[in-house]
Amino acid sequence: MEKIEKTNEDWKEALSEDVYRVTREGGTEAPGTGGYYKHNEDGVYQCSNCGLALFTSTAKYDSGSGWPSFDDPVKNEHVIIVPDDTHGMHRTEVRCARCDAHLGHVFDDGPKETTGKRYCVNSLSLDFKHK
Repeated sequence: MEKIEKTNEDWKEALSEDVYRVTREGGTEAPGTGGYYKHNEDGVYQCSNCGLALFTSTAKYDSGSGWPSFDDPVKNEHVIIVPDDTHGMHRTEVRCARCDAHLGHVFDDGPKETTGKRYCVNSLSLDFKHK
């Protein structure tokens, strides 16, 4: 997959301030506030920065965490997993493989009957395409 590389200034021009803060600076939305948290339509969730397909609506579930949660990406190669030791915690960050946008974090407390993973993703890092 071809990488998209832009300067911080280019990203600032292309994205809203909130989307930039979350996806380019590693920010987080307040729990329960994101537009896709309670979203239940059929389709594909894409990266809000570059449009890469990241998660399907069939992989989405209600984890009760306050953020959209998915048990599996569209393709494993569409996400990058990075260690994150910020804020005095050890977590695993999830990034878009095409443009390196911060999406959220992945945890091992997801549905046991599927992957056991919980991709906890910021709504601001997503756009939705109806099926």
